[in-house]
Amino acid sequence: MRFTQYYIPTLKEDPSESELRSHSLSLRAGLIRKVASGIYTYLPLGLRVLRKIENIVREEMNRAGAIELMLSVIQPSDLWQKSERWDQYGPEMFRLKDRNQRDFCLGPTHEELITYLAYLDLKSYKELPVNLYQIQTKFRDEIRPRYGLLRAREFIMKDAYSFCKNPEELDEVYQAMYKAYSRITERLGLEYLVVEADTGLIGGSFSHEFIILAEQGEEVMVLCPDCGYSAKQEEAIFKAGNKSPEEDKKELKMVHTPEVSSIEKLSDFLGVAADSIVKSLVMEGKDGSLYAFLVSGERELDIDKASKVARTELGMVDQSLAHDLNLGFFGPIGAREDIKFFADNSIKGKINFIIGANKRDHHYINANYGRDFKVDDWGSFTYPVEGDWCKHCGSRLTFKKGIEIGHIFKLGTKYSRKLEASFLDKDGKRMPFQMGCYGIGVSRIMSAAIEQLSDDDGIIWPESIAPFDAEIIVINADDEAMVQAADKIYGQLCDMDIDVLYDDRNIRAGIKFKDASLIGIPVRLIVGKNTVQKGIVELEFRKGRQKEEVELKDLPQFMAQIKQLQKT
Repeated sequence: MRFTQYYIPTLKEDPSESELRSHSLSLRAGLIRKVASGIYTYLPLGLRVLRKIENIVREEMNRAGAIELMLSVIQPSDLWQKSERWDQYGPEMFRLKDRNQRDFCLGPTHEELITYLAYLDLKSYKELPVNLYQIQTKFRDEIRPRYGLLRAREFIMKDAYSFCKNPEELDEVYQAMYKAYSRITERLGLEYLVVEADTGLIGGSFSHEFIILAEQGEEVMVLCPDCGYSAKQEEAIFKAGNKSPEEDKKELKMVHTPEVSSIEKLSDFLGVAADSIVKSLVMEGKDGSLYAFLVSGERELDIDKASKVARTELGMVDQSLAHDLNLGFFGPIGAREDIKFFADNSIKGKINFIIGANKRDHHYINANYGRDFKVDDWGSFTYPVEGDWCKHCGSRLTFKKGIEIGHIFKLGTKYSRKLEASFLDKDGKRMPFQMGCYGIGVSRIMSAAIEQLSDDDGIIWPESIAPFDAEIIVINADDEAMVQAADKIYGQLCDMDIDVLYDDRNIRAGIKFKDASLIGIPVRLIVGKNTVQKGIVELEFRKGRQKEEVELKDLPQFMAQIKQLQKT
């Protein structure tokens, strides 16, 4: 493809709307253009990348025995009401009415619709297992669309759904999909992790997420370097790395801490580390009862875990109670008797810590559990932090950031029971399908790849999904000999079925090189004076910036070898 005949509107400066490097580079390299908040048009270069990602996904899904179809984007509300998710999904669902005032939605996911399809067509255990997939646009009205394609309201996704006759068969399909997703991420040429994860609104009993590692990723993974344990931070099982006390208990004292109501301010004011402070976080139960959770100062409360410990759904305290409770200075010593206190295991063994005094602008120092206060129960309801240990082998945990690109679930019978989708087993008994669900974000992969593989100059595409295999740059478009040499090379590469972009623009070479680095095509062929005078083409590889000179007569063979390496 000649640059002058293509559509690549690159930008010199970072757009003001961009938040992450991947967002900025996607706009600057002419991959996407914003239509509205969280909604983007894919330009030709971006579409070429998407199609290559789709091809990898499709090939591996087919290899795993899945069968492609296409479900409707618009879904009737009655299926979602049967699954009890019409109200549960909330404002993230794009809802609409037809001219007869019937409710529909733009599909954020397709569990209901695919289960209805199984209800219609799958009748016997002899037809199972079946695994159906599609690659399609999804719609979710994110409360705060951000990070470009990583948190968009319209996105491209591959979703697959399996129907099995028993849990054992579901396990087999789940493992096959796990392996297929692993092959997909390996073929993408990206560094990734697989972690245990929460099933969320999709539901089910078990799930794994596939995470592309990236410094600016929105997900935090917890890893054990010794036993291989890995999980998302909110799902991680860990042992708190408490420090062993090396001092005696001191006398409890109340100190004046004017307008110091946060851990950061208190730490600075008293000149102590955050882990010397115990914060008391008050939550309100569904029945209006109050619960307080004592947490080491450097940790964050996991509300889901706290709800399990309290055995009730928890939410923020009504602001009308804030003044009465002295929030910001709240603590267990002298607190109201109707408040239940729970202590996180992270404070076990701590002595002489700092805690709220239930009096505005005051804290206690040298507080000690047992002597100064008691709690109703202990539990684990915080996230792991640096210094914590693996619960399985006792090694120190490490942390990495990344971007979720895939999520696989064991749904069991959650949807098949509610939508009455069943089959006859070998004994003639009607049984609900055992279902699995397997999603991978095609458009998210494009952004995740850029987030992991880019530098200050632009994108560094992995060969498997680069929009072109190679790019030809002619240094001087006014030099007829150079242009003829470049034209000949372009023809040779096209004949070899190498996907090549030929920058034949009559502009300064410096601009061409800047655009080439920005777009990030793996191999750059530079046609200059040496090509005309010595029959040599300079090759520059985008990753690592290595350079190599190749004689024109050897170029076809050299490029054939590169293409073969790219395939492997």
